Amino acid sequence: MLKFILNNEDVSTSLPPGMPLLDFIRYHQHLTGTKTGCNEGDCGACIILAGELQQGVLVYRSWTSCLTPLGNAHGKHIVTIEGVNMLPALNPIQQAMLDNSATQCGFCTPGFVMSLAGFCLDRKAPTTRNAIAAIDGNICRCTGYKSIERAAAVVATLLTSRDNEEPALFAAERQILPEYFTSIKERLKSLITSLNGELNPPPDSHPCFVGGGTDLYVQQPEALQEHPIRFLLGQEMLKGITREDTRCVLGAAVTVSDLLESPVMQHYFPALENYLQLVSSTPIRNMATIAGNFVNASPIGDMTIFFLALDTTLELSDGHHTRTLPLRELYKGYKQLHKNPDEYITRCWFELPGPDTGFHFEKVSKRTHLDIASVNSAISITMAANLISEVRIAAGGVGPVPMLLTDTAAFLRGKAPGTATIKQAYAIAQLEITPISDARGTAEYKRLLLEQLIKAHFITLFPSLQVELLL
Repeated sequence: MLKFILNNEDVSTSLPPGMPLLDFIRYHQHLTGTKTGCNEGDCGACIILAGELQQGVLVYRSWTSCLTPLGNAHGKHIVTIEGVNMLPALNPIQQAMLDNSATQCGFCTPGFVMSLAGFCLDRKAPTTRNAIAAIDGNICRCTGYKSIERAAAVVATLLTSRDNEEPALFAAERQILPEYFTSIKERLKSLITSLNGELNPPPDSHPCFVGGGTDLYVQQPEALQEHPIRFLLGQEMLKGITREDTRCVLGAAVTVSDLLESPVMQHYFPALENYLQLVSSTPIRNMATIAGNFVNASPIGDMTIFFLALDTTLELSDGHHTRTLPLRELYKGYKQLHKNPDEYITRCWFELPGPDTGFHFEKVSKRTHLDIASVNSAISITMAANLISEVRIAAGGVGPVPMLLTDTAAFLRGKAPGTATIKQAYAIAQLEITPISDARGTAEYKRLLLEQLIKAHFITLFPSLQVELLL
């Protein structure tokens, strides 16, 4: 039995946990303010908020409910547009949208309001920049966005006096959101104590493993509705980002947003925010797990390319035995894995970069944000006495699997990063890749992109090369 809080109501249901949360909200709870749009996580019309207790702290994040399995709502507070209404008046977020002419046809408006409500419940600094970033997963065909950005700026001003106050309490006390938000923390504590452990399928049912669902629910939503599922996103044992000696250890259910908020990752990757802003949108980053990106086996998986360059090691389990496997050995062909069907990733780790190691990630897509890469690439490069002692270059979109350019790396080791050397590295990289023409570009275009991304890596990490490499 699934149990969660939906707006201000306690909900229990025995409906299939693989059902999309959007369908439950609209067709079983008849809350039709949450809209059905693209069903691919692109448009943001279906955005809801999911609140949960993390080590005693109430945390809310925006999710695209079209890609969220109902089972991932278990033990959480799910908020729809109806749950932020303060009838008969508009709440201040809605009023800001109205005052700034930020809505026309209105279809997308509930999603924008929910994303901005999520911003009000977040702990990020209440700046206009952060408010606008919170709606990067929402699309509007009518307004041209500037009016929506003005509304977002107004919402940011509502939070300027919050300081360190609990966001949900502040929002409720200042009548930004309904009063019932003040009781949610205690209600979730009571709810969690009443749950009987994790939501697991029957033994020997050969379940499908689901993390955030952001790719599976694009590809096969119907099949998942009746299939037994092992839900991984809410498992505490699969969360956390820690430093252990010289290694960074990450739970498999760590999301992209968790990476962005991790003090360990921020310290060792100062440009992390710039990298991860290129990865989908805020709601998808809030849901998508790193292990899900790995086992999705997409040749252009952004997080796969990122962690390949770090020579990441995986730990897999079938519930009885565990084994380790380098991420670079996970892929044996297009969408084919060196993994048994009953295995799932439990955690992964990599060696933290030292002071002589540089890292850089690049991605090119038709849209800068909220899009799939045409080509992406990451590099980790260690210098010793002005020579390259170690280097790994990962590339996506240029072959049937996420690739490490091993021949290119072998050529670069022991050499100084000069213009002639790097240009020769381009030529070797071209011999390693086998791109195909598809909707994201021709094979020739992808070859050119990889050359440009390798160039961008070296220009970023060795700025003195900029003039020569740009000639």
